This record gives sequence, structure tokens and C-alpha cells, in this order.
Amino acid sequence: MHTYSSALVMARTQAPDNPVACYRLATISRALKFFERHFPGILLYSVKTNPDLVVLDELYANGVRNFDVASIIETQMIAERFPGARISYMHPVKNRASIRQAYFEFGVKDFSLDTEEELDKILASTDGAKDLTLLVRLAVPNLHSEINLSEKFGVSFSDAPDLMMQARKKAQRIGVCFHVGSQCMNPAAYGIAIGMVGDLIKASGVMIDIIDVGGGFPSVYANMTPPAMVDYMQEIASSFEQLPASDKCELWAEPGRALVAEAGATVARVELRRNDRLYLNDGTHGGLFDAGTPGFVFPVRGVRPHGRFSPKLVPYTLYGPTCDGLDYMKGPFHLPADIREGDYVEIGNTGAYGACLGTRFNGYGVHDQAMLKDEPIMTMYGDRAGRGRAKQARGSTVTAFPRR
Repeated sequence: MHTYSSALVMARTQAPDNPVACYRLATISRALKFFERHFPGILLYSVKTNPDLVVLDELYANGVRNFDVASIIETQMIAERFPGARISYMHPVKNRASIRQAYFEFGVKDFSLDTEEELDKILASTDGAKDLTLLVRLAVPNLHSEINLSEKFGVSFSDAPDLMMQARKKAQRIGVCFHVGSQCMNPAAYGIAIGMVGDLIKASGVMIDIIDVGGGFPSVYANMTPPAMVDYMQEIASSFEQLPASDKCELWAEPGRALVAEAGATVARVELRRNDRLYLNDGTHGGLFDAGTPGFVFPVRGVRPHGRFSPKLVPYTLYGPTCDGLDYMKGPFHLPADIREGDYVEIGNTGAYGACLGTRFNGYGVHDQAMLKDEPIMTMYGDRAGRGRAKQARGSTVTAFPRR
């Protein structure tokens, strides 16, 4: 994989026919340092966010030794690549074979669950193991998130005390986990959820060993500027201090997007311009899913290998290369007024749920790869203390819009 100083230099040198998945790995170290400085607990990287080996190796090189997995394939990948890493199987619904293989072959002891049936499944598949760490996933409000994760998983508060007591009888260690939803835009969501855990401890009479606040930590997009990341850390820390738990209770988190979103960018070629529509060689079936169904407005900038753009920016809608009307990204994406066929668009902050969601539908989906040395178009970690609000990189042609 070649390294370039910027997407412009890459496009000028390579003139790629395929879309290019680009990596700015220095951003991973910066995000990790922020979490290590401000999060008062243990970090588990959420592998599903971006399982690219380039990304995983960078995380490991920067000290990550705990991984949240959601499948046996992820489990095997982490166990074989990083012997000795701690793997936590945090998918609340698992098949029996994967539980058994995870426990007996890969040494996984941490499992989440949200039903008594899943508890029975875990116990049966591990032959009644006595060294399990079981985390009951509690359903919590997802009112402040862009993607709701509360409907698919999570035991209701009314049913949770009984499940807690049943799990306590079988577990070496017991915990509670939750997820406030992907791309959470309000730190108070974590305080509300931790407060519910406190109420659950009182209702069940079960003292917990672990509280896992899950993921949901946001990145920045052109239509979504979250509060400063430090506000999330302070909300979690202050709420955790008020929890009716022992001093030995561990605090976990499963960041994904906040660690790796800025590490990825997609450079796509303009195949056709039709008024305010740009047809690109990558789209929602490739590395840009979040720009379609959830409607994220990724930060963008035009890339013209030779010559200059007009300084005037205008809004565009983007279409991907497939013969599918759903391959559509509403935007608006503000790009130069004179952008045309043969130019490229750098689409920033695609390191989370980007290329890993790509398909080969309609014969597309092949990506080249490149390393970039410059700064991302937008960043959550723009100052030395990590306390500032999201910032736009100098010289970027991107406009921020109110949240949807």
C-alpha cells in the first residue's frame, strides 16, 4: 500500500479507476490517547466498526488489548492475530456452536445476554462452566442517537431483576451492559442509562462487578456536530461515582466509531454530472452506506488532479455506480460549482462502517487502498487537550449544517 501526502497527490499520481479506501492511521493514536486520558475505565474496541487488519494492527500497536466481538469469525480473527488479547463476546444472541467454540477453542469467558433462554444456552454450550463473566444487556432509551439500537436487543427494566438474579447464581462475575444508540448526540444519555443500572441494582439486590456503557460515542459529520467528547467522559465518570456499587466495580466501554471514523476516507471518481447530481464510482452498496439509509452527510472536498476548482461551492446529491435507485445519497454535499467528469471527491470520516459494509452487488465493490499523511477533513480531537468541539481542517471545502 502506497503512502501519499494527501488525496490530491494520490489522485495525481495514481489516477485510480477504482474507488480508493484511504487511511490516516495517526488519527487512531490521537483518539486513543484522548480516551486513555479521560475515560476512567477499560476500553474494548468494537471490532465490527472496522475489522480491516490495517486498523486492528494500529489499535494493537497503540496498546489496545481488549476487543468486543459479535461473531465467531471476529473471535477467531482476534484470537489468532493477537494471542493473549481479551475477547468479550458481546452479541446478546449467539448460536450454540459459536459459544462452544469461543469458550473451548479461543478461551472467551465474557458473554452478554438479554434473555433467560440465552443464559441457558451459554451454560449448556460451556458445559456449565464456573468461570464465566456474564453481562446482562439492559434496554435503555435511544432518544439522542442517530441509529436506534434499543428495539433489537435489551431486557426490559421490569424483567431485568429476575434475569440478574438467575445470572448471578451461575456467573463468576456479573455485570450490566447497555447501548445508548449509534452516534449519540447528547452526553446525558449515558447518565440516564447509568442511573437505570443503579435502579436495577437496588431492585434486584445483585451487586455487580462490571458496568459496560457500550458504544455510541460520536464522530463529526457535516450535518452533525456533537458536543465536545470530554463532556461524554465527564457525564459517565460523575454518574459512575454515584452508582450503588463497590469500589471494585469495573467500568467498561466499547468505542468504535469515535476511534476509527476519522482514520478512513473514500476517494471516488465523478463519472457523470447531471445538473446538481454527481454519479460516482462508489456508493451505498460500497463504502458509503451511512450516507444513504441513515442519511449521514459526510464531509467532502473536490479533488482535481490537474488544474484548479472554482472557489464557489454548491450543494449536490450523490449517486453510486450500481443500477439501483437506492444507491442514492441525498446530502447536501457542498462541492465546487465546476466539478465535472474525471474529477474526484474525497469523502471524509468513512473509517467507521464504511468499506466493511461494502458488497459486490451489480459487479461493483472493488476498492484500492492508500495511506494519507494529512489531517482529516473534520475532527473531534482538534486541540492538544482534546477538549474542543469538532473542528474543520484548514483548507477543507466543507460546510456544517444543523442536525437533522
